[in-house]
Amino acid sequence: MTLNARLFFASMFLARLGDQFLLFIVPLVVYQTTQSVALSGLAYAVETLPRTLCFPFCGILSDRVSPIRLIRMTQLGRAVIACVGLVCFALFPNPVWVVLISALCGVLASQGFMAREVMLPQIFATARFDRVQSLAQTVDQCCIIIGPLAAATLFGFTNWQVVVGGAVVLFVLGEVAMMVWRRVNTVELIEPEVTTTPFMAPLRVAFHHVMYLPGLKRLVILTAAINLVFGATLATSAAMVTGLFDLPGNYYALLQTLGALATVSVLLIIAMSNLGIGRIGTIGYVMVIVGGIITAFSPNYWVYALGFVFILGFDGMYAVYIRTARQRIIPARDLGKTTGVVILFNNLSLPLSGLIVGLAASPAQTGWVILGLSALMVVAGLAVTVGVWARKPVAAA
Repeated sequence: MTLNARLFFASMFLARLGDQFLLFIVPLVVYQTTQSVALSGLAYAVETLPRTLCFPFCGILSDRVSPIRLIRMTQLGRAVIACVGLVCFALFPNPVWVVLISALCGVLASQGFMAREVMLPQIFATARFDRVQSLAQTVDQCCIIIGPLAAATLFGFTNWQVVVGGAVVLFVLGEVAMMVWRRVNTVELIEPEVTTTPFMAPLRVAFHHVMYLPGLKRLVILTAAINLVFGATLATSAAMVTGLFDLPGNYYALLQTLGALATVSVLLIIAMSNLGIGRIGTIGYVMVIVGGIITAFSPNYWVYALGFVFILGFDGMYAVYIRTARQRIIPARDLGKTTGVVILFNNLSLPLSGLIVGLAASPAQTGWVILGLSALMVVAGLAVTVGVWARKPVAAA
């Protein structure tokens, strides 16, 4: 890997690690404060909804503004938001501040993600894009491994404010790595075209692509279904570990780490194998369903951890498929705006899963919620498969 690539992924790693600090601490603080699965689910919905709704606008900005400038603004912006949130908590003590910090930082994280999605094909123009996405996913999962462990360690000795302060430091270090990358970068990046069209006009193009580009609507439906199970699992994992199984918070960190280790292992296998992209998507989708079923019927922590590992690990595999597939389908000139709308549709199921979890009265009921969502995944997969077969031309006799 070149120095350019190392610095680029280092900046990505540090910013994502800061995000993981925030994502880790929210469900734990809310559940420990309220002892309510419903409120934990609602907090997850509040945390994820803003970052989901902003994706179309982030995509438009990524096509109009230099992606490097956007990344730098989002990293420094998250540091500022976290600092302001800590000051507000000091003045008006209430755990709701940690949810608001994570929600607002999530909006900027979405913009940073979109900017990097636009940059990746340019920086790694000569490499196989599925392997580039595997590498990017591996960076994400390394953050998920280290993030919960580091955040749990800080939380065990201090409080959630220190964890948020650690995220601030990571965002600033991510910006430093990006500054160094800009100095040594040798890849010529394409600057966005200057346009005078109304800001919202690209949304019409993006929605048209989602509806009519061959295969794109199918990807949206399947990804939305898989995100329901993924989101419900993340929204309930803290309550399941510390509530239903009555274990301390370090077991929750262990659970996150096991899931991330599984994902890294799966992604490394993808990077070293010659699996076709279609087979990668099929395996990932089916194994998430298997993980949901195991999780739903888990009698103890370790069986639950096995299902959790399947869901996180093979969701990472499916993410490689979806990102590579949409890269092939969407025209390069419309990549930012269309990807933003696609991610909006895909990720609306994340806050929806939190709201569905909010209907559960106790941790014991969450297994049935996850089982029902896994069944919905099966229905969506079968419906899309039948639809594809129905559209295939019949061979002449």
